[in-house]
Amino acid sequence: MKSYDTTIARRGAGLAGKKEKTSRRRMSRQTRENIFGYLFISPWIIGFLGLTFGPLLFSLFASFTDYNITSRMNFIGLDNFKRMFTIDDLFKTSLWNTLYYVLFSVPLTTAGAIFLSVLLNQKVRGMKFFRTLYYLPAILSGVAVYFLWMQLLSPSTGLVNTFLAWIGIEGPAWLFDPEWTKPALILMKMWSVGGGMLLYLASLQGVSASLYEAADLDGAGVMKKFFYITLPMISPIIFFDVLTSTIGAFQIFQEAYVMTENGSGGPGNSLLFYNLHMWNNAFEVFDMGYASAMAWLLFIVVMVLTIINMKLGKKWVHYEGGG
Repeated sequence: MKSYDTTIARRGAGLAGKKEKTSRRRMSRQTRENIFGYLFISPWIIGFLGLTFGPLLFSLFASFTDYNITSRMNFIGLDNFKRMFTIDDLFKTSLWNTLYYVLFSVPLTTAGAIFLSVLLNQKVRGMKFFRTLYYLPAILSGVAVYFLWMQLLSPSTGLVNTFLAWIGIEGPAWLFDPEWTKPALILMKMWSVGGGMLLYLASLQGVSASLYEAADLDGAGVMKKFFYITLPMISPIIFFDVLTSTIGAFQIFQEAYVMTENGSGGPGNSLLFYNLHMWNNAFEVFDMGYASAMAWLLFIVVMVLTIINMKLGKKWVHYEGGG
């Protein structure tokens, strides 16, 4: 009986040893996979730490200093932020110009992209040609487009004012009139809604035809089907487009820098957007501390608006899965 118990104990010990060896092999295999995984993503990690996270921390520290690249950093606390609201009048001008652009460009481009996608979603012969035609402006080079629009918006020889003259309207001075400079850029932005149009078009083609058939049986008209079926079904894409467009509109810079003389901000500082003013402080007068403070304030503003959009999105965005 004792020999039998001893044999059972030895077998149990052997099985336990085999399980331990197997678990060690599994752990070592998992460790090797983790190591190889980190090796594969190491270029991104190094780039993120060296080119993004590191400069981010540096700019955060610089925002509390008096720093002009060549001088030693002198810690001045919140003086840069106080200067924005109490001393720098151009800060308020640039912030107002940027808010004006955001408030008008985002709704207009979103509505234009939705309207265009609905038209291009019709089953008409040759529709692929028109889809390509309307999408082309979205892929053209930025600087080349800006020079093109400078010619189109010329008060005397531009095609826009020439067309308006044909229908009996005297065109404005556009980029030379402070009251029309920002509407001119919004008009230019409307020309390139093809990127958003493509997103909405793909979303529209995913809406089930049975929903429209059921609406037809209930006697719903075109407008009711649009507001009660089309818009709710593509609301996730609308939410995404509004969110990214708002963030992009706050970062407007190239248009004003290229289309105004020496990046001055146009007549009467009407095109002195926030990023352009920040650029001038950083690379024209080399006030890096103040420019870093402006950058962080913009980050806070955009972050707060993004959080608000995320909260409000829960009330009107419809997901098919019910989330």
